[in-house]
Amino acid sequence: MEYNFNKIEKKWKIYWKQKKIFNKKILYKKKKYYILNMFPYPSGEGLHVGHPIGYIASDIYARYKNSQGENVINPIGFDSFGLPTEQYSIQTGIHPNIMTKINIKRYKIQLLRLGISFDWDRELNTSDSTYFKWTQWMFIKMFNSWYDKKLEKARSIKILINEFNFNGNININAFSTFKKRFSADEWKTKKNFEKEKILQNYRIAFLSKRSVNWCPKLGTVLANDEIKDNISKRGGYPVYKNRMLQWSLRISAYSERLLNGLKKVNYPDNLKKSQKSWIGKESGIKIFFSLEKNEKIKLEIFTIKPYMLFGVTFIIIPLGSYFLERKKITNLVDKQYINDVKKYLLNFSLKEKEISGIFTGNYVLHPLTKKKIPVYISSFIKDDYNLNSIMCVPAHEIKSYKFAKKFGIQILEVLSLKSSEKIFCINSSFLNGLNLKNSFFFIKTILLKQNFVKTSISFKLKDAVFSRQRYWGEPIPIYYENNIPKTINKLPLLLPYMDISHKLTRAKFWAWDKKNKKIVYTNLINNKTIFPLETNTMPSWAGSSWYYLRYMDPKNQNLFLNKIKENYWKNVDLYVGGIEHATGHLIYARFWHKFLKDYGLVNSEEPFKKIINQGMILVKSAIIYRNKKKKYYISYSLLNLKKKNDFQKINIDIKYIKKKNEVDIEKIKTWRDELKNSKFILDNGKFTCNRILEKMSKSKYNVINPDFIYNKYGADTLRMYEMFLGPLEKSKIWNLKNIDGIYNFLKKFWNFFHKKGKFYVDENSPSKEELEILYKTIKKIKNSLESFSFNIPISEFMIFLNKLIRMKCYKRQILEPITILFSFYAPHISEEIWYKLGKKKSIYFANFPKNNLNSLLEKYFNYPVTFNGKFRFKIKFKKYEPIHKIEKQLLNNEKIICFLKNKKPKKIFIIMNKIINIVF
Repeated sequence: MEYNFNKIEKKWKIYWKQKKIFNKKILYKKKKYYILNMFPYPSGEGLHVGHPIGYIASDIYARYKNSQGENVINPIGFDSFGLPTEQYSIQTGIHPNIMTKINIKRYKIQLLRLGISFDWDRELNTSDSTYFKWTQWMFIKMFNSWYDKKLEKARSIKILINEFNFNGNININAFSTFKKRFSADEWKTKKNFEKEKILQNYRIAFLSKRSVNWCPKLGTVLANDEIKDNISKRGGYPVYKNRMLQWSLRISAYSERLLNGLKKVNYPDNLKKSQKSWIGKESGIKIFFSLEKNEKIKLEIFTIKPYMLFGVTFIIIPLGSYFLERKKITNLVDKQYINDVKKYLLNFSLKEKEISGIFTGNYVLHPLTKKKIPVYISSFIKDDYNLNSIMCVPAHEIKSYKFAKKFGIQILEVLSLKSSEKIFCINSSFLNGLNLKNSFFFIKTILLKQNFVKTSISFKLKDAVFSRQRYWGEPIPIYYENNIPKTINKLPLLLPYMDISHKLTRAKFWAWDKKNKKIVYTNLINNKTIFPLETNTMPSWAGSSWYYLRYMDPKNQNLFLNKIKENYWKNVDLYVGGIEHATGHLIYARFWHKFLKDYGLVNSEEPFKKIINQGMILVKSAIIYRNKKKKYYISYSLLNLKKKNDFQKINIDIKYIKKKNEVDIEKIKTWRDELKNSKFILDNGKFTCNRILEKMSKSKYNVINPDFIYNKYGADTLRMYEMFLGPLEKSKIWNLKNIDGIYNFLKKFWNFFHKKGKFYVDENSPSKEELEILYKTIKKIKNSLESFSFNIPISEFMIFLNKLIRMKCYKRQILEPITILFSFYAPHISEEIWYKLGKKKSIYFANFPKNNLNSLLEKYFNYPVTFNGKFRFKIKFKKYEPIHKIEKQLLNNEKIICFLKNKKPKKIFIIMNKIINIVF
C-alpha cells in the first residue's frame, strides 16, 4: 500500500484540531512540565527551514513527557510589535495591524503543517490589547517603584516619598543617580517639578537624556544589535550618536542579582559566560581627576589597573557623557574652544572606526604628579565602565595609541617585560620594579590615604533604553501635566489609527482628557484638563519579557496571572531558542521576572529553569558590494580585495541568484527602492556576487521556505530530517541531498506494516529475543531523550526496523511500543498506524512503553498461585517453561495437593510469566 503522506497528514491534522487533542484540561494534582520556544516574530516572509528545529525538538520532548503522565503545556504565540512590520507597512501602505494579522495567519498555517503539539487555546499576540494592557500595567508599576539596596528589592515610590517628607534622603540607601543630600524641610519647599526631577533619579522606569543610536531615515532609536558597521541592519541607513530624552528601565539595579541567579539555573556554559561578560562585574578603584580651571569639578574614573596611572597622558570625554549636556558643557570646555566643540558635536556621526576628536582647551591635574593632562572629546575610544570620562594610557592600549599618534600626544611606557616574561612597572616613581600584583596594592594604599580614590565595584550592565520613536509598539501610558509625567491607569491605552509614516508626534487624535479619562484630539490640548500624551512607544522586547507568564493564564481578564496557577506552573522547565538572545531578551526577561517577584506577583527568582540553545542552520548567503562614498555597486569578480574596506557589504535575496553566482540585475532593481536607479559595474556583461556560509536568517535574505518540502516529502520527513542533521545545539549546514534517505525510511516503515497492500499484524506472543531487542531499543531511546540527543533515536529506529525485517517479526506486542516512540518524531504516520492497530484514542495519549529488560533476563519467574481466584502462595518456574510442563509439576506439588485435599482440579489456567489459577 502506497505511503500517501498528503492524505495521511491532512486527515490527522483535521482530527487533532476538531478533537482539540493538544488543548488539555489541566489536573493540578499531577506533576507539571512547562516547555516553551522563544517567541517567534511573524514577518511577511513566514517560516524558513531554520525555524522548525527548536519547535520540533521541543515537541518531541513534550510528547515524551506527556507519555509519562505529566501535565505538559507547550504554548505558542507571536511577538507581533516591531520595526520590520512598520517599515513594510510604510512601503506598501497596508496598516501594520492588518499586516500583522496576515503574517500570523501564514505562520499558523506553516506551524500547523508541522504537526507540533502546541496548545493553540493559549495563543497570545503582543499587539493584542488584551495582552499589552498588562505590559502597560507593569510599566506603571516600574514607574511607581524604586530600588532599596538595603532590602535588595523594588519598593513602592510612595514609601520613598514618605521618607523624604520625614527625613529627606539622609537615611535612604537606594540605587540612584542622585548624589546630593537634602533634609525633609528642603524637600517640602521644592516645587512639584523639582520633586519629580529628583524622583526620576530613583524610579525604575524613568526619563533621562541618553546617548543613543539615532537613525534619521528610520526615524527611531536603534539598539546595538540592530546596527552593523554604523549602518542600520534594516534598510542599510546611516546611524548617528545623539543625546535624547528617553525612557529607560533601571536594570542596572539588578546587576548583582542577575549575576547570582546564574548559579541557580541550568543554562549552557557559553550562555552563562555571555551574560557574565555583559553584566561585567569588576572590583577596582575610582580615581578623582580635578579640572585645572575648576577644581571643584572632579572626574571619577573607574579602573582595575591603577598601576598604569603614571602612563595617563590624556582624558577622553565620550559622546554620551553628561558633561556634554547644554548646561554643563561650559564647565568642561574653555571659552576659546566652545564654538569649535559645538560645531564638532553638531556634525558628528557614529564613526568609531575613524580617529576623530577635538581638544576642549581644558586640562585635569594628575592626582600624584600634578601634571596637566589634556581633555578631548571623542567616541573613538570606549570604556563600558566609564561613560562620562576615560583615562587613556596610549603606550599600552591600541586605540589610545592611534589617537595619541594622530593628535601628537605624549606616549609614555609604564610597563616592561623582563626576561622572566613577567610584567613590571617602569617610569612610575615609587612603583618602579614592582610586579602588577604588588604595584596594585601599593598604589591603591597610597591613593586611599591621600583621598584621591575610593574602592569600588562596577558593572558594565547599563540601564535599558525603553523608548522607540515609532508607531507600531505598545503605547507608553504617560501624559504630561506641566511637563511632569503622569500615569494613565485606564488601560489599555490604544494606538490611534493613522498614517503611520508620521509617527505619534504628528497624530491628530493623541491627547489625554484627564477629567473624562479618554483620548481626544490633539488640537484640544489646553494644559488644564487636556494634556499631551507620550509619543514614544515601547521597544519590541517589552512584550517578550513576560509572555511566558501569560501563557499560564491567558484568558484572565482581571489579573495578568492567577496566583493558584502561578504557584502550580512557577516557571518554565525547558526553554528552547537561539544563543543570539543571550544578552538581549534573556537579560531583560530575567530582570522583569525579578521585579515582579519583589512585589510577590511571582514566587520564583528565575523565569527559566533550563535553556537549550539550538544550533544555527547555515546556508550560503549572497553578498554584493557598494562603494561607501560614490554609492555604486561593483561586480564581485572586479572587486580589488585590497580596497575591500572602501565597500559596504550588502546581503541580497538568494532567489535572485542564477548559475555561477550571477545576479539577475533586472529583478534585483525591483527588489528595493535604493537599488532601482543605482549604478552597477558589470564584468563582461555580468554582475556576480560573493557567496558566504552564514546563519539562515531573514535579515540575510538567505532563507529557504519549508512549504516546498511539505509538498514534496511531507511534514514527518521534514521533522525527522531536521533532527537527523546532528546534535540540537550544534550548527548544521543545510543540504537537501540527504532528505531522500529519510523519506525512503518513512516509506519503509509504512510498508513494513502492510503485506501485499494490506495492513498486517501478528497476534502471537513475541519470543525472548524479540522482546530483548525491543526493551534495549526503548532504553536507548529514553536515555537519548533524557539527554536531549534527539538525533540518536532516528538511527535506533532504523537499526530496529532492519532487525524486525530480518527476523520477520510482525508481533503486536513489539510493533505497538515502537509506534508510540516513533510518534514523537513522525506523529502523522504513527497516528495512522495506531488507528489501523485498532486503537480508538489518539496515540498522543498512549503511555511510554515499559522496559522490562531486567525482568526478561532473569531465569525464573515467581508465579502467584490462586485457588478459585483467591491468592495462596507463589511458586518459581523457569521463564518460558512450556505450559504443559508447568501443569505437570503443579499436580505433583505437595502444597497444591494439600490445598486440593485429594480433589481433582477442574481447570488449571496458566498465563505465561504472570499468574496461575486453579479451579476445583
